[in-house]
Amino acid sequence: MKKLIVLLLIFGNTFLLSAQKKAYGDGEYFKFRVHYGFVTAGYATLNVKNTTLNGKEVYHVRGFGKTVGLSKWFFKVEDDYQSYIDKKKDIPYRFIRKIDEGGYTKDIQIDFNHSTKKAIVNDKKHNETSVFSFPKETQDMISAFYYLRNKLDTENIKEGDIVEMNMFFDKENFKFRLKFLGKEVLDTNFGAVRTLIFRPYVQSGRVFKEKESLTVWISDDNNKIPLLIKADLAVGSLKATLTEFKGLQHSFKILAK
Repeated sequence: MKKLIVLLLIFGNTFLLSAQKKAYGDGEYFKFRVHYGFVTAGYATLNVKNTTLNGKEVYHVRGFGKTVGLSKWFFKVEDDYQSYIDKKKDIPYRFIRKIDEGGYTKDIQIDFNHSTKKAIVNDKKHNETSVFSFPKETQDMISAFYYLRNKLDTENIKEGDIVEMNMFFDKENFKFRLKFLGKEVLDTNFGAVRTLIFRPYVQSGRVFKEKESLTVWISDDNNKIPLLIKADLAVGSLKATLTEFKGLQHSFKILAK
């Protein structure tokens, strides 16, 4: 299970909300159980806190994931992703990626200057700094989640619609795309919940079987809670199920328990 927290952050890009309402705020917390069938491979969390960065009020969002039990002994994963997001503009100022995946490690900090559209990438592992240009309204992997929750309207979205956005990851610009598949009432740990279903388009190759190997179910309410994530990987099928949450900005709509 090589990409525990990466999967969750990619899937997070699908959680959409209209611009009139703030979908999240200080204290929001999600915890996911990542599993192959009944076997728990690990846990991942997303946590939001108020803070300041260079005199600006921001949300500090941290995504953290690690393997547990036998999975930890077979292939240890400990991934730490962080983003500092402007509260009003919904743009990232800093992105941190510190990972250890079976001995494969990275320790990168990216600082975004949206005035010059330059990203300063500090590779702490190799003590290297480089500068890259990025297009307007570019997001990092975490900030994209929260940007889309606040800015995009799902009330009028139609089955088959495609959503696109600019993203910068490590040292590369790319277009992120996802497709709206429809609606479904999903049986969750909390009860039956109305959901929206999305399919992100991802690169096939080392991790994923094909471009359409991910499916995400999110709550069809003002929170847009990620409830279930399913990925068909090169080594089998992986699921991430929401087990805990707190600090929601809106009521969570449960049909039945």
